[in-house]
Amino acid sequence: MAHSAVVCLAGTLDTKGVEYAYVKDCLLAAGVDVLVVDCGTVGEPPFEPDVPASQVAELVGVDLAEFKTGVEGAGGRVRAITAMGEGLRLLLTDLVEEGRIDAVLGLGGTGGTDLLSAAFRDLGMGFPKLIVSTMASNNTRPYVGHSDMLMQNAVTDIAGLNRVSKLVLSNAAQAAAGMAKGYEFTKRQAEASKPLVAISMWGVTTPGVMRIRERLEDNGFEVVTFHAVGEGAGMEHLIDKGVIDGLIDFTLAELLNHRNKGIFDPGCERMEAAIRTGIPQVVVPGAIECFNFGAVDTIPPEYNTEERNVLIHNANVSTLLATREEMRELGEYVADHVNRAPGPKGVALPLEGLDNYCKEGSQYHGIDVTPVFDSIRKNLAKDVELLELKNHINDPEFADAVFDLFQARWNEHAEATALAG
Repeated sequence: MAHSAVVCLAGTLDTKGVEYAYVKDCLLAAGVDVLVVDCGTVGEPPFEPDVPASQVAELVGVDLAEFKTGVEGAGGRVRAITAMGEGLRLLLTDLVEEGRIDAVLGLGGTGGTDLLSAAFRDLGMGFPKLIVSTMASNNTRPYVGHSDMLMQNAVTDIAGLNRVSKLVLSNAAQAAAGMAKGYEFTKRQAEASKPLVAISMWGVTTPGVMRIRERLEDNGFEVVTFHAVGEGAGMEHLIDKGVIDGLIDFTLAELLNHRNKGIFDPGCERMEAAIRTGIPQVVVPGAIECFNFGAVDTIPPEYNTEERNVLIHNANVSTLLATREEMRELGEYVADHVNRAPGPKGVALPLEGLDNYCKEGSQYHGIDVTPVFDSIRKNLAKDVELLELKNHINDPEFADAVFDLFQARWNEHAEATALAG
């Protein structure tokens, strides 16, 4: 008998019961089953859910009556949102692991989005998750994090049904139903058959990465690239989650963006996940000598200096140069993180240029980045293989050498894994 797709409809029925009832009807009309989970804390739901709010609260050892006052602030509403979000996360994790649901959908304002996103975003890459939110037209990173969760702009407040909200909510229901019906197909498409290698890339390091990617794919690897404009945080997240099997960290501009609060700040310390997981890695200090702000007139005055040698990358992005002291410290940072990584590892240095900014005719051609190289040489552990090539980072010869270095580290990893097994 064919599996009937199930959408879990989760949220605060006490304040948004009318909207949830409408979305439930839309889901049923779309041909999926619905499992309703109530997370409301201040009132009774207008219709009976499949999982009552009291059961969600019990999962985190809380009596629902504690939240009935709905007081604003850390001791009241915030605590309720935090507790119910954690209870919902535990419930959904079990439902997914047991194969009882195929997608999850919720509706929320600021508080509801906090509650739902805390539960949804950890459900795993590929599992369909969608929130219709009044916050979706704002900065969504606090809610989405590094997950593949979808957020749909509610356009109006989620407070009643009208010709606008019905369009938005009906589309959300259809989207969730479609994802739920297609989830089994999606899982089959993404079944792991090859080891997955992550590579960090920027526009100015793209040719080298593309060459390495081609070599990897020709030799039995699957490759995922991460744009080093803050998405290195997502790469770190997936390494921690065990999704990534190997790493070529080819582009490190996020290090200085993080330190100087540039626009490509990943919001976390980079190069940490390989230390925590021990995956095989090769590190190249591509674009390590620069960081970024927006258009030139947005550069903070303390950074808009002659020493920073401001380069206009495009109308909306400016590139700034590291100081010699920053270069030295960045080299120390790279060496320290490679040294502390327990897995097979190597470092490759392109002595003729770290990115296309350094090519002849470009503004940064001829800049002195030896403080980076010297610092890596001085601080890198002697047992870590260090390749130094008189090539530009995007030369095919350099890319091939990086691939060969990674392949050697991968072979070490495979041999060690086989022995341990």
